[in-house]
Amino acid sequence: MMIARRSLLGGALALAGAFYAGVALTGSARAGGPPAPFDAQSFEAAQKADKPILVEITAPWCPACAAQRPIIERLRALPRFDELQIFTIDFDTQKELMRRFGATLQSTLIGFKGPQEIGRSIGETQSEWIESLLDKTL
Repeated sequence: MMIARRSLLGGALALAGAFYAGVALTGSARAGGPPAPFDAQSFEAAQKADKPILVEITAPWCPACAAQRPIIERLRALPRFDELQIFTIDFDTQKELMRRFGATLQSTLIGFKGPQEIGRSIGETQSEWIESLLDKTL
């Protein structure tokens, strides 16, 4: 019985991980869509359109990133964040982009209001603080 529960739990976790990875790889940064891998053209277009933007530097092995993810997903579902565009940068494979944004650690969140950086946080997992950062992008 114990083995069956572990297998079921392991399968559910693997399925959830595969789902999130699929969303991250196929998603779009358009407003209301799931986070998208960073794309310079889309990012610059969002800046020119004066959109609220969140750049999320993440790693699949990072516990703080895993804690941030559901908070960000819950907040982006709120009507006031309908226009928020989220771009993800992989900490392990996109070092050039990390340098571009002056980031040195995973779990870094950088908020922009159009072309202007308005704030950043590193390792923050308190919902209120993340919400405050996103509010500044509006």
